[in-house]
Amino acid sequence: MAAFDFGNKVDPQLFNQQLNASVTLHVQDYIKQGWEMFKEHIGEFVGFTLLIFVISAVSSKFAFFGSFLFSALASPLYAGFGIVAFKLISGKSFQFGDFFNGFNYFLPLFLAGLAGGFLVSIGMVLLLIPGIYLAVAYMFTTFLIIDYRMDFWQAMETSRQIITKNWFTFFGFAFALFALNFLGALALGVGLLVSIPVSACAAAIAYKEVIGLYSNEW
Repeated sequence: MAAFDFGNKVDPQLFNQQLNASVTLHVQDYIKQGWEMFKEHIGEFVGFTLLIFVISAVSSKFAFFGSFLFSALASPLYAGFGIVAFKLISGKSFQFGDFFNGFNYFLPLFLAGLAGGFLVSIGMVLLLIPGIYLAVAYMFTTFLIIDYRMDFWQAMETSRQIITKNWFTFFGFAFALFALNFLGALALGVGLLVSIPVSACAAAIAYKEVIGLYSNEW
């Protein structure tokens, strides 16, 4: 997929089973598996996370332009965790450069980040609850884009529809990941070098368990 392709329209019938199924999430197992992934490739995960911190710090020096720049880069960078996690889940090896494969899906990821961030922010400002609902409901958007080469809006809506049926279950999972990163931030921020990749891998594992992996090339 070229970086500036808008993505594909995917047959929604592929998700009929997920849209009608009740979901049980094994939160502790996902986090434990995410930790094992991280532990086995600690150098790569820490190095990539540290690089994201550096990009964020440099971007912050350029005021509004820097904020816009980092917001454009954030979604493809985060997608890198998912791509590497998918490879490890599938028993494939990976190279450090695979963390940057999220830029192969740059435009749909950027648009999803922009639209999702805007809608969640509006929801937070208005009544708070709609913002929390959408923040959880869009959890699988990035994974759907990189797994199905899906366009940003269909990915957002597919994620929302699948998660809504079991929203409180996913809210518990999202809260656990939030708590993990909160603890990481309390550890002088250094803990985020661990908690961010672990939580990203855990989310990718949950995606695989709920939706399944469609592609074998990311």
